[in-house]
Amino acid sequence: MARTGLLVWLYCLILASVNVVHVLSSTVLPGIGVNWGTMASNPLPRNIVVNMLKDNGITKVKLFDSDSPTLKALAGTGIEVMVGIPNNQMSIVAGDIEDAEDWVKENITAYLHNGGVDIKYVAVGNEPFLSSYNNTYDNITFPALQNVQKALDKAGVGDKIKATVALNADVYESLSDKPSGGDFRKDIKDIMIQIIKFLHQNKAPFVVNIYPFLSLYQNAGFPFDYAFFDGGKTISDKNVSYSNVFDANYDTLVWTLKKNGVGDLKIIIGEVGWPTDGNFNANNKLAKKFYDGLLKKLVAEKGTPLRPGQLDLYLFGLIDENQKSIAPGHFERHWGLFYYDGKPKFPIDLSGKGNDKMLIAAKGVQYMSPRWCVLNEENKNLSMIADEISYACSSADCTSLGYGSSCSKMDIDGNVSYAFNMYFQMQDQGDYACNFNGLAMIVKTNASRGNCLFPLQLVGAGERLELAYGVRIIAGLMLAFFSLM
Repeated sequence: MARTGLLVWLYCLILASVNVVHVLSSTVLPGIGVNWGTMASNPLPRNIVVNMLKDNGITKVKLFDSDSPTLKALAGTGIEVMVGIPNNQMSIVAGDIEDAEDWVKENITAYLHNGGVDIKYVAVGNEPFLSSYNNTYDNITFPALQNVQKALDKAGVGDKIKATVALNADVYESLSDKPSGGDFRKDIKDIMIQIIKFLHQNKAPFVVNIYPFLSLYQNAGFPFDYAFFDGGKTISDKNVSYSNVFDANYDTLVWTLKKNGVGDLKIIIGEVGWPTDGNFNANNKLAKKFYDGLLKKLVAEKGTPLRPGQLDLYLFGLIDENQKSIAPGHFERHWGLFYYDGKPKFPIDLSGKGNDKMLIAAKGVQYMSPRWCVLNEENKNLSMIADEISYACSSADCTSLGYGSSCSKMDIDGNVSYAFNMYFQMQDQGDYACNFNGLAMIVKTNASRGNCLFPLQLVGAGERLELAYGVRIIAGLMLAFFSLM
């Protein structure tokens, strides 16, 4: 009896350790999904992220590629998925229809088996018409869209899975600064008309990214409250009043579609959110203010003045990504509802009922050893510090040091230590990465200062495999031991 009881106890302990049972924290509003980006050094393991989605009741996710391990991790979860084709891969499917058919076979239908992935959309390209791309993708986006939809149709899944294009809101504009003046940008208008007519013909949605934060960031005179949802400035347009830029932007698109013959085309917001660091208007307090207003709007199902009803959207984003390009601004690496390690940033209720609480954090996260690289104050050669900081931040993420950011109030020693540690952690804590011409040293006491977190790197994929292999050996020895009892 003792032997049986011990084995039962061991079995229960193993089940608890792998987190087999998931409890949904709350009901997420219908129509809400999240963007899951992975441009990070040592990103969270995919299975941990999927469990985090399930724990928080999130049932829709938008990806930026068709990464096989990610799709396998989503298999059998019932989570609805939008996969993506990166801009630099559109040429693969834009030329030959057979190449598009091969892509669909490998990246879509291979996952549609019983217990597979619930794929709903394929986003062909990601904001391919940005002015900064200098027309690079203008001639291949529409052919790629056509070929992918045709390939989906040929595979017999075109009724269920629709191809679309994830577009930035800069594809349309209003010369009058009012929604009714909306139309497509002149330089891409012909292409956009082809795209929207094709989407309409195939009953596919128009996917657009709308960022009120960027309106505030890019325009010094932009009215602060107009970026949120709780009143402030209003504009009137043909007997319609707008009190926030989100509604005005959305209805500018509605006018644009109407003027170009597809006024009833379905719209999905591919990205909408608020960053939490990297700018004086990017912080947890303002992010919560934005999301609270957005969720209150969504639960009321009022939509926008020209499109009342439920809105479909994907929050941007799920987790911070410390390797995103910072060309648009330092805030680009801080859009997540969760920090890099899956810890929630602020209380929120995704059901829209206002019962705010912290989202459920990622479980089973493994950090590297508690070691930090900081300035060696006994060897503080000021003449060398500037070059060493520049070197550290050229490879690591120092965006939290900028003006108005979470680490901007430290003294020079703190700034230097932060830069050194970020490089050290990104280099997986290699001793060689904490030298900086003798200016740095490794400490085992948490170097964080006030509200400025000096993060620890997450255990990399290779190390996780070694650890798992070691655990399996120990488990095998334990089972062998118990079998002899």
